Amino acid sequence: MSELSHRRRLLVLGICCMSLLIVSLDNTVLNVALPAMRDDLHASLSGLQWTIDAYTVVLASVLMLAGSTGDRIGRRKVFQAGLVIFALGSLLCSLAPSLAWLVVFRMVQAVGGSMLNPVAMSIITNVFTDPRQRARAIGVWGGVVGISMAAGPLVGGVLVESVGWRSIFWINLPVGLAALLLTALYVPESRAPRPRRFDPVGQLLVIALLGSLTYAIIETPALGPGSPLILICAATAVGALVALVLYEPRREEPLIDLRFFGSAPFSGATVIAVSAFAALGGFLFVNTLYLQEIRGLSPLDAGVWMLPMAAMTFVFGPVSGRLVASRGPRLPLLIAGVTMTASGVLFAGFDAEASVPLLFTGYVLFGLGFGLVNAPITNTAVSGMPRAQAGVAAAVASTSRQVGATLGVAVIGAVLAAGVHGAGDVDGFAAASRGAWWIIAGCGVSTLLVGAATTGSWAARTASRTAARLDPEAAGKPPEGART
Repeated sequence: MSELSHRRRLLVLGICCMSLLIVSLDNTVLNVALPAMRDDLHASLSGLQWTIDAYTVVLASVLMLAGSTGDRIGRRKVFQAGLVIFALGSLLCSLAPSLAWLVVFRMVQAVGGSMLNPVAMSIITNVFTDPRQRARAIGVWGGVVGISMAAGPLVGGVLVESVGWRSIFWINLPVGLAALLLTALYVPESRAPRPRRFDPVGQLLVIALLGSLTYAIIETPALGPGSPLILICAATAVGALVALVLYEPRREEPLIDLRFFGSAPFSGATVIAVSAFAALGGFLFVNTLYLQEIRGLSPLDAGVWMLPMAAMTFVFGPVSGRLVASRGPRLPLLIAGVTMTASGVLFAGFDAEASVPLLFTGYVLFGLGFGLVNAPITNTAVSGMPRAQAGVAAAVASTSRQVGATLGVAVIGAVLAAGVHGAGDVDGFAAASRGAWWIIAGCGVSTLLVGAATTGSWAARTASRTAARLDPEAAGKPPEGART
């Protein structure tokens, strides 16, 4: 790929960010619409969980396949196909006649979404070859999440109140079509010099692991932990995990190259991604239900109340990118861990919901932490690996995010379902949400401890050794963009 002008690189970054915007906006808008969907489709709490987790489970299951496919047949081709499928899935979601069909169409959306973000990140990695410019570009990328979080609740609130919940899926269509046209005109095609072959067994094992685990968590409150179906799902998840660990190292070109995890920064980024996005998924889920069903706010008012959190994510996403570029990932990760933990403790230990100033303080702390955590995850995961495997490395990081979001909604939804007995159960919700907030605080602690442990000089040495094993030509060279 020939060197692009600075203006062209920025244009490519903007196009890739459009894909992230529609995917992120779709999730934040959907959260605001959950109570309206519950009333219209007569859904249970677990049904609401499935409208979110059906998407994230499929997305997490096929992200790595999408990343490696982009490396193999062309990233622009896969990116364009993802835009088409995502737009089609959005249209189908807006027409869903029942909750079951909505869940199915959300899966269609997820197939398209799997071809967007990891492939877009791979495109960015290959366009922005300078480590500092790449870190700044990833900071802008993280800022788009903040934009979606700020705009999503407000846009969703306006649409749900004025048109209805089905209209939340319509906004993906014009943005997706615009991104499709601009991609054809301005995004260069790129491939990996040595892409990996398709791994059907590994792919099926990942699907079995994530699908069975999510089902067991979500349905346990309704069916009971001793239910034969729950026990079968749990056994399937454990069996799939063991099979993955045993099978993948035997393949010459595995779906998940376990050698990646020999890099402490890469492993740390994976754990932090799961922790941070589990906290985010749970945060949005519990707050949406609390603000609308317990406080009795309208969708629009609920969106306005969550603006402090969204605004902080929007502001600190780019700040985090600059910090990573100038000082490395350690500082933003440590601040993120502290502030996300503090937010969870405020709600769990000090009943922040009962005090408006404390509630907004908790929102501000969480938004600040989440805004800082995204850029270090992506930069660390991608920059420590050979560029030839950028698609797979980016896909692993993206998969970790979706696994975290899936588990956050599943676990915290299950905690709420175990304590809440019907809509409007204020006492049950207050007691159950306390446990949910302790889980979110625990995710913050995980971010803090793992971030501290995997960003030092020892961790940088493990990244160098891993890069040398993955690409012998890189032996003796520091990982591109690596900082301590």
